[in-house]
Amino acid sequence: MATTDAGGEHVERPLVTSEFLENRRYQTELAETASAGHTLVCLPTGLGKTTVSLLVTAERLNAVGGKSLMLAPTKPLVQQHAEFYREALELDDEDVVVFTGEVRPDDRAELWEDARIVIATPQVVENDLVGNRISLADVTHCTFDECHRATGDYAYNYIADRYHADAENPLVTGMSASPGDDEEAILEVCENLGLSDVAVMTEDDADVAEYTHDTRVDWNRIELPEVVVEIRDAINEVIKDRLSQLKELGVTNKSSADISEREIQQIQGQLRDLMNNDQSEGYQGMSLLAEVRKLRTAVTYVETQSVESLRRYFERLKEAARSSGASKADQRLVSEPKVREAMRKAESYDDLHPKFRQTRMLLAETLGIENGERVIVFTESRDTAETLVDFLSDHFTTQKFVGQSDTDGSEGMTQTQQQETLDRFRNGEFEVLVSTSVAEEGLDVPEVDLVLFYEPVPTAIRAIQRKGRTGRQAEGRVVVLLAEDTRDEAYFWKARNDQKRMKRELNELKSVAGELEARLDQTGLDEYEDAEGDASGGTDEAETATRQSGSTGNGRGSTANTSADENGDGDGQAGLDAFAAESSAPDDEEAGGEGDGGAGDEGDGETDDEGTVATAGRDDEDDPVEIVADQRELDSNIARDLSTRDGIETRLETLAVGDYVLSDRVVVERKTVADFMDTLTGGDRSMFEQVGDATRNYGRPVVIIEGEDLFGARNVHHKAIQGALASLAVDFGASVLRTSDEDETADLLEVIAGREQEVADREVSVHGEKQSKTLPEQQEYVVAAIAEVGPVTARTLLEAFGSVEAVMTADKDDLLEVSGIGDVTADRIREVIASDYEP
Repeated sequence: MATTDAGGEHVERPLVTSEFLENRRYQTELAETASAGHTLVCLPTGLGKTTVSLLVTAERLNAVGGKSLMLAPTKPLVQQHAEFYREALELDDEDVVVFTGEVRPDDRAELWEDARIVIATPQVVENDLVGNRISLADVTHCTFDECHRATGDYAYNYIADRYHADAENPLVTGMSASPGDDEEAILEVCENLGLSDVAVMTEDDADVAEYTHDTRVDWNRIELPEVVVEIRDAINEVIKDRLSQLKELGVTNKSSADISEREIQQIQGQLRDLMNNDQSEGYQGMSLLAEVRKLRTAVTYVETQSVESLRRYFERLKEAARSSGASKADQRLVSEPKVREAMRKAESYDDLHPKFRQTRMLLAETLGIENGERVIVFTESRDTAETLVDFLSDHFTTQKFVGQSDTDGSEGMTQTQQQETLDRFRNGEFEVLVSTSVAEEGLDVPEVDLVLFYEPVPTAIRAIQRKGRTGRQAEGRVVVLLAEDTRDEAYFWKARNDQKRMKRELNELKSVAGELEARLDQTGLDEYEDAEGDASGGTDEAETATRQSGSTGNGRGSTANTSADENGDGDGQAGLDAFAAESSAPDDEEAGGEGDGGAGDEGDGETDDEGTVATAGRDDEDDPVEIVADQRELDSNIARDLSTRDGIETRLETLAVGDYVLSDRVVVERKTVADFMDTLTGGDRSMFEQVGDATRNYGRPVVIIEGEDLFGARNVHHKAIQGALASLAVDFGASVLRTSDEDETADLLEVIAGREQEVADREVSVHGEKQSKTLPEQQEYVVAAIAEVGPVTARTLLEAFGSVEAVMTADKDDLLEVSGIGDVTADRIREVIASDYEP
């Protein structure tokens, strides 16, 4: 990077808008460090981390060329960054492109080609990489904003792996005010993003101090009213009763209602052991534990949120208990006398929670007495956010700010609505913003006079992010409401201790940045040496393992092609790879099942009249094997995993039939064990219909059931499970295959696709239309829709009564004579059929 503009009022750089950015020495120093290598940049909230990234981007585009990719976790944050980049850089507005889910995939692929800067949510870029719509080859700078999210399966990790593998000249910048709770967490983030340098600035640095102001944190303790305590105690009595029953099963010694989540996890593990040994106590205990979890949630609502939130939660529980496939836990819970007593008290309580009055008093003090202009109120619960807006709007101009998803009857906010709300807040059109966690990270909300936490948050990272909304231009104030003798207390102490530790860790991180970089360098060296060792010694080890075991194994990476026979040992059974290489379908076998739907026109192939993608040059051994995955399968890691494998090319589509298409005749429906069980217990009606569609469109439908312990997962009779498996194989002609986890599923998909395309020389075809149902299928569909009874019960009813009309006219006593129909289901069926229609 060019030399720092020491003493100048503004930053003057190539591509940077003249006299736009204030020259802050700490920002330019951090940018110089980040331009020199893959760097974690740590800077307190509100001090311009985005400016640091922008300076690095300008330097890279000017000196190296290519394009820049900036990733941010939320759509409002993406939009905010885009507006800043367009103003701060001397580029045409069209050169800075926004990628969110609201931009069509085909449009994104086209925009990517000409863009110089792409600012995107990680999920969208992940989808485009898995779907082969974009390439990272010419991306010369990639920024991960709020990079503390780079843990677990978050999309940042996959994108970072692909970027380091695919980019010709990569440079990564990770940015966060709170990179982790401890050194190990920070190291994990750095390793996941491929960062080798650490640059830290704190409020104690002289260059930073002049731009920060103290933020006072007050903890307001609140005593619960007697009625609220009575409601809570009634629910806690039921928790104690359920724990006593679990204690009798021998899975816990705990009987008090303040049981922790860790203790619940321990109980769950012991119950799983009982279930694996086919002991009925395991299933009984799991149902009791489900009640304990739901009751603990109810206690949290009444203690820390509001009685109104509890009422809404109870209503949802009652709806769940009345629904098709309702669990015994839900049904027992809503009929429990003490729970019903708590419900009655909640219904008759004419107040919300003392936190509401305290919130109103604090806002009146800040906006009235102290002549403040803006306040943000944070809450964990959308129920509480909406109730707060209603409550406060009588005295203050108030708006909510929530995420986009619709949940439990609550409408989310679109990206446009979120942006308009923030703009109006900045412009002073209303005084109070009531927000869920969506506004915690990075959003450039205006300086506020008060940040109010309706409840403590249990993590230091979130607390720091919230507090960063104030204290930027002048002294700020944060108030945390804490209900005494509730879960708020535990969160208070945890967050307080974590924040102290994080501040200490950041200061230590600054002082030992070189040592941390050395650890990161050593980690990279170890990985390199491991890879070298695998490359040099892998063949001998694989051959040795094969000779010893007589097979190539089922795990990933078990790719030795030497069979036991070739080594003179074993029983002559070839390994999986040998089978994949030697086996093929007869040349004259018909593919069958072609639909009349068209395929996409991506790639170099042409589309014939039957909708088949003609992948020209299929006999070229260098051509990749193509796997088409349904967009919805991105909830798992399978498509991501496949997209990183050599010789595999993944493509994403919204498939009308199946989850994965492997050739013109093979389509795969993937079901986890839980999905499969939902079908048998009435929670999901779709599996048999989906397999029926697959059978009508493809010659070789495959059902993969993924997961362990199919026969012990739930309290379902083994004959019911076997009956469903038999139906898939016999009635639908589907091959049913089992895998233990996502890795094994990905391996199996790769093997099948390879056999179909490389050995059998078949082409990939997406048959796009669901064909019309047969008469029996239509009859089952109609009956299954009655009170959501599901396909299994629908068939039972039709077999018992003979026609849809007879099912509709059957009275309750006749329905009860049918196997599997109980009082609740019979009542629901009669209610749906016989009730007057009232739109």
